[in-house]
Amino acid sequence: MRLVGIHHAYDSGAVALRGADLDVDPVVPTVVRGGNGAGKSTLLRVAAGVLTPSAGEVLDRPAPVGYLPDRFPAARKLPPRRWLDHVARVHGVDVDDAADRADALLEVLGYDGDDDGAMAELSTGNARKIGLAQALACEPGLLVLDEPWNGLDDDAADALTRLLAERTAPTLVTDHTGTAAGLPGARLHRLREGRVAAVSDPDSVPLPTAPPAGAMMRLDMACAGDPRPLLERVLPPARVEGAAPGRFTVRVPAPDSDAWLAAALAAGCAVRSVRPIRPAGPEAGR
Repeated sequence: MRLVGIHHAYDSGAVALRGADLDVDPVVPTVVRGGNGAGKSTLLRVAAGVLTPSAGEVLDRPAPVGYLPDRFPAARKLPPRRWLDHVARVHGVDVDDAADRADALLEVLGYDGDDDGAMAELSTGNARKIGLAQALACEPGLLVLDEPWNGLDDDAADALTRLLAERTAPTLVTDHTGTAAGLPGARLHRLREGRVAAVSDPDSVPLPTAPPAGAMMRLDMACAGDPRPLLERVLPPARVEGAAPGRFTVRVPAPDSDAWLAAALAAGCAVRSVRPIRPAGPEAGR
């Protein structure tokens, strides 16, 4: 799927997107980063088909689309299961099959909300879990998730990470926690002032699925405790650039980065950034 020349201005006159171009990978997650007000949520709404842009087009959007907005739910009176049935009908999928998938997803995510009460009365975490079940239970051809780890408890966050790591279909994610950057093969892009930054921006170079021979990655992680026990695990060799309570940075060959990221997540660390290291050359330092 491709977003081409996406421009969007709201009725207030605020311009959210200014000719944004983005290719969504068909197999591995596409992660969009950017500061507050950069236009990330607007870009995702356009990609999901819930917002028509002022200009530009979305090409080859798969169906159905599973979408989790940045805020979910609104003040809805429907009970959670009835809401999920309604969404399944909107997607045109079998309601019973979708309900079975939603039940399985909610169990994995640890949902414990009231099925008989209004969705508006759910806790933030349980509402988020219903939102994720809404997005995933339709077996989406395209999955669009806006800050999906927001509001989740640790166990649910880990379960979501595993679910997304196993997915091999178009997935577009925004995430301020850094977790999405650690998903296998994730392609990272930065949105700045309504545009996807050019490849000359070192923070915005899409990471290739198969890095070139000799490519190195710098993994920067935030750990609640002392991260040094990670070094005692059976992991590929890495150069430690910083290890102290609360912070852990290593330099690893690109093919080994997934193993390190998986170990860090399992140890309770959050991924702050995953960046390719530019090779030194005759132009370096000029």
